[in-house]
Formats: sequence, C-alpha cells, structure tokens
Amino acid sequence: MSANTALMNERPLVDMFHPPERLLMGAGPSRVHEDVLKVMSQTTIGHLDPDMITMMDQLKDMLRYIFQTSNNMTFPVSGPGSLGMEACVNNMIEPGDEVIIAINGVFGTRMAEVARRAGANVIITEDDWGKAVDPNKVEKALKSNPNVKIVGFVHAETSTGALSNASEICRLAKDNNAMTIVDTVTSLGGVPVNVDVWGADSVYSGSQKCLSCPPGLSPVTFSDQAVNFILNRETPVQSWLLDLSLVTGYWQGDEKSGARTYHHTAPVNALMGLHEALRKVVQEGLENVWARHKTVSDIIVSGMEEMGFSMLVEESIRLPELLTIKLPEGIDDGTIRSKLLNKYNIEISAGLGAFAGKLWRIGVMGEGAREENAKKILSAIKECIN
Repeated sequence: MSANTALMNERPLVDMFHPPERLLMGAGPSRVHEDVLKVMSQTTIGHLDPDMITMMDQLKDMLRYIFQTSNNMTFPVSGPGSLGMEACVNNMIEPGDEVIIAINGVFGTRMAEVARRAGANVIITEDDWGKAVDPNKVEKALKSNPNVKIVGFVHAETSTGALSNASEICRLAKDNNAMTIVDTVTSLGGVPVNVDVWGADSVYSGSQKCLSCPPGLSPVTFSDQAVNFILNRETPVQSWLLDLSLVTGYWQGDEKSGARTYHHTAPVNALMGLHEALRKVVQEGLENVWARHKTVSDIIVSGMEEMGFSMLVEESIRLPELLTIKLPEGIDDGTIRSKLLNKYNIEISAGLGAFAGKLWRIGVMGEGAREENAKKILSAIKECIN
C-alpha cells in the first residue's frame, strides 16, 4: 500500500467545540470558577521552568494546609482520583501483604479490587450502603488477622453520601501496627480532613469535587512512616509512573541541591488551574469553606423535604457536599434528570448499584455550594415534578 493510498479518506470537517453552559450539581465534576479557567488558558511553560518550580512549591504548601498536614511528601498525582488511589495502593502494598479494606459503597469496592491487583490478600469488612464504616468490624478484623499491614477505607463514600469516622479507624490501625490508605476524594475541602490528627499514612483525593478544579489531578499525601516504607520496600513498585521513589525527584528534588529531575511531563496548565483553585480556598479559609458547604446543603435538604423527598443517610453521618435523595412513588429518575439537563441546564447524578433509579445524588461542592445555586435547583425540581 502506497503512502497516498493510506490518505484516501477525506479529512473530517469539524467545528470548534463549544460546551453548553451547565450548572453542575451532580457527584462531580463540580462548577469551576472562571478565574481558574482563565489561569488554565494562559501560556504553557516548561514543566522544569524555574517559575513552574516556584508555583509547584506554593501548590504543595496550600495542599498541606487543606489536608491539615505537615507531610513533606504532599503533591498532586498527574491523573484523576482513581490514579491517586492506584498511587497509594501500589506504593503501600507489596504482593502477599494482608490488607483490610472496609466497604460501604462503590469506592470501597474499587479500592479492594485495586489492592487485589497489587497482589494483596484482601480481607473485607462490609456495611450497608448509606451507613458509615463500622469501626467495631474493623477492630474485629484486625484482632482476627494479626499480620495485617494496611487498613484501607473511604472517608466520604461518593456513591451514598455517608461519612465515616476516619480518626477512629486510623487509631485502630495504629494500635494494631498497621498503616492506612484513606480515600478523601469527596471530603477534601467540603468537611474537615485532618490528616495529622488522624495519623493517616497515605491519603488521596481529586481536583474535581470540593476544590472546584477540572478533573485530571489527584492530591496525595504520605506520612514519614509511609515514605520510609516505600523507599525501603522489598519489591519494586509495580507502576513506574506512580513509583513514589521516582516521582520524588520531580516534586521535591535532590536532597542536597534541591534540583528537580525529569520524571514525566506534568500537565502544566492543569497544575496552574489547581494552584488558583487552592488559592481561592486558602483565601476564604477552610473553616469558612466547610461552613458554606453545610449552609447551602441544609437549604437543599430542607427544600427537598418540603417537596416530599427524604434523605438516604441519617443526619449525623450525612455529607453536606453529596446528598443522596430517595425518590417517592411516581417520580421517574431518568425523565426528571433529563428535563433538568435539557430545559434548565442543571446536572444531577443518578444512583449507583442497587440504588440505580431509586435515588438522586445532588452535589453541593465547591463553587456549586452557593445559596443562589440551591435556589435554582430547588425551583427547577419543583417545576419538573409538578
């Protein structure tokens, strides 16, 4: 076949893509502030440019504040929250390790699967969807399996909106000489995440939830104990891209000179956007950000209950940033969500797993957590169901 033959197909005629204006009030991604988008559209610079390095150091400092940690090894993985999960699991687990994974929804199940693929002997504790992880079950599993090295769990389960007691689960792990892997994808920036107070060892999150940055980056933080283990593990990390011992050269540099070394071409403009998104959180102050999420969430809960809806998760463990709302008889899930999207340009999320078609997941995250957005979504839903 000649070179000309390979080019016989006509070139496709494609117009420039213009995304519709949507109010994102689903399980993620969340609404992004225009300042973040403006920063991301700026000139691309090299990933080892001196100004880039300065920005990266500021970004790490802001992440430490938002994670409430002094961990030196705190940075964003170049990929979505699921890659942050892979980074924590693959660095912390060696083949044959005994690992407890607490499951109370979709993402605990996913963590268990990732751990199995890393070669772990996975021991499961299970709680009903919509309930928090039961620390008593975790403690029992630890006592029954004295060689457990890792306890993994989801702090804020995105599939149900249930918040678990991270402090208690981390304490149980420490008391039994185990380290922890903690999913804070939906909790970081929406409710208190106190990594150092908890004593958590490896924690991952995502840029697209309460931080209100586009998807594609996963903030992670590792304790000194976790880093020491990773740098001295018996087997190499199965993923070259995610190997913390290699990534360190880019995000921290040489111990003596501080010079950064090439590991991969980082997503420069995405990091610029995360820097601006984090800067806005820092400017507002974490406690103010948490309070804003709770205030707006309460408005939506009250309004939905007035319309005859009820919440899946009891108030004491209910995530303000992710509401799971049960559908009454006569409310068709797909019909109403489609109408919200096509007529009102508002996106909400469907239920997952056994809850598919039975509930909605309404995100009250980051820039979405504004009182004017609560009023818009309540008004639109009321019109759709009447």
